[in-house]
Amino acid sequence: MASRVILTVIGSDRPGLTAALSRAVLSAGGNWLESHLAQLAGRYVGSVLVEIAPDRLEALHQAVADVDAEGLNVSLVPAGVAAAAGTRLRLQLVAQDRPGIINELTQALAPLKVNIESLDTRVEDSAWSGARMFRAEVEASLPPDVTAADVQAALEGVSAEIMVDLG
Repeated sequence: MASRVILTVIGSDRPGLTAALSRAVLSAGGNWLESHLAQLAGRYVGSVLVEIAPDRLEALHQAVADVDAEGLNVSLVPAGVAAAAGTRLRLQLVAQDRPGIINELTQALAPLKVNIESLDTRVEDSAWSGARMFRAEVEASLPPDVTAADVQAALEGVSAEIMVDLG
C-alpha cells in the first residue's frame, strides 16, 4: 500500500523551484497528487501531497535533500487521515482591511464548528476610494446542524461592513 507524505517548502523565489521539486518527487518514484504553491513576499512557499511506495521513502528523503541543498527548505511529514467532510461551502469575503480581521472571522466560525479547509487572503487597494480592502476565499465544511445561512449571519455579525458571498 502506498504512503502519503506532505512536503512543505519555503525558499527565496526564483525560476525553476517547482521543476526541481517535481524532479525530486519523480526521481524517487513518487506521484504528485495535490499542491498549494505561491510566491509570498518574495518567498516561494507551499505544500505538496505525494503518494509513494513505503520502500521509496528514503529515496524521496534523499531527493528532497538535494533540492534543499539548492536553497529550498523542504520538510516531509506523514499525511494524516482526512476527516469525513460535511456539507461543503465556498465563501468570498470583502471588508475594509484592519488588524485582527482573520482572528475575528475565525472566532465567529469556531462556535459553529465550521472546518476551514482552504483559506486564501489578500489585501488590495480599492479602485474607487484607494482604501485597503481585505479579500478572502474560504472553502469549509459544515457540521450537520449548521447551515450556510448560519455561517453568513455569524460572519456578517462581526461587522456591518463585511460582505459575504456564498457559493
